[in-house]
Amino acid sequence: MFGSLKALPADPILGLLAKYREDSNPHKIDLGVGVYKNEAGHTAILDCVKAAEKYRNDHEDTKVYIGPTGSPVFNEEMSKLIFGHHKVLIENRARTVSTPGGTGALRVAAEFIKSCKAGATIWVSNPTWANHTGLFEAAGLTVKTYPYYDHENKSLDFDGMLAALKEVSSDDAVLLHACCHNPSGMDLNNEQWQQVVEVAKDVGFLPLVDMAYQGFGIGLDEDAYGLRLMAENVKEMIVCSSCSKNFGLYRERIGGCTIIGESSAAVDVAQSVLLYVIRVIYSMPPAHGAALVETILSSDELRTQWHAELKVMRDRINGNRQLLVDKLVENGVTRDFSFITRQMGMFSFLGITLEQVQQLQDEYSIYMVGSSRMSIAGIANSNVDYLAQSIAKVL
Repeated sequence: MFGSLKALPADPILGLLAKYREDSNPHKIDLGVGVYKNEAGHTAILDCVKAAEKYRNDHEDTKVYIGPTGSPVFNEEMSKLIFGHHKVLIENRARTVSTPGGTGALRVAAEFIKSCKAGATIWVSNPTWANHTGLFEAAGLTVKTYPYYDHENKSLDFDGMLAALKEVSSDDAVLLHACCHNPSGMDLNNEQWQQVVEVAKDVGFLPLVDMAYQGFGIGLDEDAYGLRLMAENVKEMIVCSSCSKNFGLYRERIGGCTIIGESSAAVDVAQSVLLYVIRVIYSMPPAHGAALVETILSSDELRTQWHAELKVMRDRINGNRQLLVDKLVENGVTRDFSFITRQMGMFSFLGITLEQVQQLQDEYSIYMVGSSRMSIAGIANSNVDYLAQSIAKVL
């Protein structure tokens, strides 16, 4: 049976990482992989996570299954983190289940949507995270795109986005990035979110909000503004969240899928379908990452410590944006790269050609995706001069 298979190309980001590791240039820079790095280029474990791990190690007394929904405490704490003091929680219209990372949450959501309507269409931004299309199609959904990023003007194509969403069918789902858009870094402002919410109400499509970077943009509550506004105004909605970035729990694979229904009774029915979807995919979610998150969020001391550590990461990323722009100017670059400072989160399109991206890799050992999407966290005081000089040369 295996003889009929043909090799598929490697994921471009994973391929970049392999090339980076093999590169012997001492000045090499990795701007491809989407993980947070500190000034030393290391993805360290947060101190609050270390404290939570010690607590878990001292108090865990069983490895028995935790059930398809995952830990009730984790689900409750994640619901409060996502929505704050929101009417969907007060009215008991939201149900959260823990999942294997944000990717697992998205796949569960996709299978759930297919259970609601076989062959459903989901609209994603152009561009969007590269894995969105593959995982939605693997679940049997039809994927279409709406305009989002204007590459020529390095800005949000909001008029194009709004016009496209007005033509979406009421039976369709629409994927929206809550904050820190991957890969463009270009987010909706509050006024634009209000307009998108009005369209969602008028058209009646199902919003699926992907929130992988809560706290990496402006702040935990600010980054959830659009999501919370949407939840106030629509009857049904899905939220997929991840603890990989803001808790630094990349390898623990812990996230959540939240469904909002028109009523408590209606969302109970929907959750029963969601749990069946989970049962036939992976049966039970992992427990360790969820236990760490709930320990942190349930402790005033650890939660305060987490907020402080999250702010350090957020401020470093935002500072790196301005740092790179300033260094480009210092190196005589006349092209306007100030758009980088108006974006949020881990990523930005540098806006150079594929040939220039390849030149940066071949001649200067600077690695980024062919679209010129770069991970801002890979920039550091120790490499920014070399990076800016190299960009200036290829320009």
